[in-house]
Amino acid sequence: MDKNTMMHNLARELNEKDGFNGAWLYAEKGAIVSKGVLGFRDPENTLPITEDTVFQLASVSKTFTSAAVMLLVREGKLHPEDEIVKFFPEIPYPGVTVRHLLTHTSGIPDYFDDADWFIRIWKEEKRVPGNDEILRFLCETKAKPYFAPGEGLHYSNTGFNLLALLVERLSGVPYEEFLQKNIFEPSGMSSTCCCHIRRDGVPFEKYAQASVFEDGRCVADVDSAEDGDVTAFDGLNGDDYVYTTICDMLRWDRALREGRVLTLEEQKLMYTPGKLNSGEDAVYDEEDGLGYGFGWAVGRDEELGLVVSHSGGMPGVATWFERFIDADRVLVILSNRDYRDVRAYLGYWDGMEEVARDKKPGPIVCIEDIAVRDPDKSNWESFCGKYEHPGDADFIIDEVFMKNGDLWSSAIDDDGDEITFRLYPLGENEFGRKGGLVKIVFGDGCLAVNGLTCKKL
Repeated sequence: MDKNTMMHNLARELNEKDGFNGAWLYAEKGAIVSKGVLGFRDPENTLPITEDTVFQLASVSKTFTSAAVMLLVREGKLHPEDEIVKFFPEIPYPGVTVRHLLTHTSGIPDYFDDADWFIRIWKEEKRVPGNDEILRFLCETKAKPYFAPGEGLHYSNTGFNLLALLVERLSGVPYEEFLQKNIFEPSGMSSTCCCHIRRDGVPFEKYAQASVFEDGRCVADVDSAEDGDVTAFDGLNGDDYVYTTICDMLRWDRALREGRVLTLEEQKLMYTPGKLNSGEDAVYDEEDGLGYGFGWAVGRDEELGLVVSHSGGMPGVATWFERFIDADRVLVILSNRDYRDVRAYLGYWDGMEEVARDKKPGPIVCIEDIAVRDPDKSNWESFCGKYEHPGDADFIIDEVFMKNGDLWSSAIDDDGDEITFRLYPLGENEFGRKGGLVKIVFGDGCLAVNGLTCKKL
């Protein structure tokens, strides 16, 4: 089984079908089995990605935040059962512990639920809020918690902002400096740093610019009409804003395995899934059966044993870091451009997972591969028009219309954003789109999407 060839083939196939733009590395017992790069680190396609290209990690950064917290636990400066109001008495969330923050069981709302608070400061006050202002955010918004502490699991970036602030206050040094001296340097991660290039306007050498597709072209995230607001969050810490390379992530894996930053006993605690107050496991991903430990998704493979991982995503950023603890394997995927065809994108990532598990990957399929060729369009005009908006729908089809002989739709996605996309025929009355797996089925004066039937107005 030539894993290197299979991984290269997967990357090339995705590059052909959806423009994979990034780097990957797969290693077993510390030895690199496959690594490679494809694409460019700038929207203009003038700067090729290389092995030492530096990518934004997005939420994979949480693995460093949890490690920093564990170092403070070792020093006796805090305990996982400490309530955070002990350190931040002003915030309105009593009963929440450090453990709750680490395992996403705190119930504290994610700041993305009220993103306009940060955007307003950025636009009106002409500055990017710092991470210390997460306290002000929580006090001013007084957002209702998702649930009482320990009663559920709901992913919350805000919890990791608080953890980073806690690290900063208890250590007495800036969070960025704490990571540099206590984690990156001991791990030999010479190309890694925590910084804020959008806020400070200082992109460093070999940086892979996060880019999105807009109006048929590739643009930097900060220049996007839809996603340019990412600058408003660039002063936060703990949940994002670590930048690194594929080889440095392998060094992080080895430093953990060799106990150079955290002992194996400390890591064992981190890889233990959180529990709810009921004593039941707190489920992070029901489909894959994953729990969530201290900054890591935790699961088991029937043949390879314990597996811990984390994904990361922001506009133009998609990252993956997976460590097979018992089998001593690691998979790193770093990308700096948004995907356009979700089927092709998922096919690539699933395929890389299959190879890492000693399995043969399936083919990468894009929407054009499964769309009906030369479809009968005689009844397409009858599908056109405005449709009702169910109040509890996450994805809403607003209008269907013809454009250049094809069927198109305008919709409202689960983030509340208005989007427009082409509908590809998958059957007589069934359609799909590039940007999602949703299927739209037209009936007599109605359409069905995600199990909901919407009447034509």
